[in-house]
Amino acid sequence: MELHILEHRLKVASIEREGIQVCTHGLVKLAFLSSRTRCKFFSLTETPEDFTIIVDEEGFKELPQTEHMSVAEATWLALNVVSGGGNASSAQPIGVTKIAKSVIAPLADHNISVFMLSTYQTDYILVRERDLPMVMHTLSSEFTLFRVVNGETVAAALLGVTNGFDKPKLGTEAKNAPRPVIHPLSSPSNLFCVTSLDPDTLPPVATLLMDLMFYSGSPKDGGACPDDASRIRFFSFSLIEGYISLVMDEEVAHRFPNNVLFTSASGELWKMVRIGGQPLGFDECGIVAQISEPLATADIPAYYISTFKFDHALVPEENIQSVIGALRTESTTQ
Repeated sequence: MELHILEHRLKVASIEREGIQVCTHGLVKLAFLSSRTRCKFFSLTETPEDFTIIVDEEGFKELPQTEHMSVAEATWLALNVVSGGGNASSAQPIGVTKIAKSVIAPLADHNISVFMLSTYQTDYILVRERDLPMVMHTLSSEFTLFRVVNGETVAAALLGVTNGFDKPKLGTEAKNAPRPVIHPLSSPSNLFCVTSLDPDTLPPVATLLMDLMFYSGSPKDGGACPDDASRIRFFSFSLIEGYISLVMDEEVAHRFPNNVLFTSASGELWKMVRIGGQPLGFDECGIVAQISEPLATADIPAYYISTFKFDHALVPEENIQSVIGALRTESTTQ
């Protein structure tokens, strides 16, 4: 297995809902006019609380400085797991649970915070740039490490620096003990699609996408409705190295023309688990591991999207009750 350290230096930011109009010009350019920018990594996720932006340094220059935007202090790097030397962007992923035990858990054990972005194409594990030496040290025994430099993949040399955190030595029983889930969980009633589209088909649906991304107050968009408080507004658009990924409410997907969105042969729909009763912050370690490890043990695929304030796991519709039951059991047995 290979672990690729991508060359994008990323910023993670939150835009207040009432301030989105201030940033719309730059966001439209990043999403729909990428050929006019040098941005290669852009993601926008809307939740009921705010808009989360993940963007490389070139893309960040396109956004205005505004009091409505909060930017996480650190610069982040994206890691990508590749099996057999193939290109992970060329096939639909099987979810974050496949890297739970080999990547996410070891990083949590070494006190390294991660920020997750699952897309239709692959899963990105974001780590703080300052943590990279310890990340490489932690994962070097399981993976062949590569760095992407000026678009070329080259072998990565260990940097030989640690974060000063010594992983505690555990007995066999403690090693096998489940990681407790310490944050509240909720599951909205929405059904979600994880999909994509060919960039060549972007212009005909650009108006629809702009409506969904920036004008979601309209009840026709399938967002939270007054008569169904259990539904939430969640929409994610990513354009990363030329590949588009979309996560949206099933009803929203019906607004797209036929044969535009990519769908799996099974037409699988996903249910969401929201993690966090209050904003989680960026310093706590192990949140993704708490959720992904039980799912990996149960062999349940999942997508995982971290946002500025909360985390979101998507699991197959038919698995939601067993997932909630398992995670709540972990949270009550800590």
